Amino acid sequence: MKYTITLFLVLLCYNIYDTIPESLNSNMNPIKIKITVGNQFFIATLEDNKSALAFKKTLPISINMIELNGNEKYGELTHLLPTLSKNPGKIEIGDLMLFGDQTLVLFYKSFNTSYAYTKIAKIDAPELLYEAIGKGNVNIKIE
Repeated sequence: MKYTITLFLVLLCYNIYDTIPESLNSNMNPIKIKITVGNQFFIATLEDNKSALAFKKTLPISINMIELNGNEKYGELTHLLPTLSKNPGKIEIGDLMLFGDQTLVLFYKSFNTSYAYTKIAKIDAPELLYEAIGKGNVNIKIE
């Protein structure tokens, strides 16, 4: 009888811990970062994952972003980040993602994709991003 009760309690505890989400931040306030392009800034919400939290620990940074394909700017980080690459299906304007483990990509147009990225952050109000980011390469500051 004692063995049965002990086994029951162990299984009950296992089931309780099994239901705890991988991230405890889902119940907390989201973490915000500031992205400055020229004299304009945007507030972005960090994704709730290990990659985004590792990225936040590297801030503030200033990074030269290179134009690519008329829809994104990318820049190489000076450090590697953990990855959780998945194909998002559709890229949205204002997405800040990691390609591989060291390439930061800021998207200023929405489009469908077959590539895999790790989500880092999303600009909360990206309506003026295209205008601010301009054509060609640009230096951005993230803090």
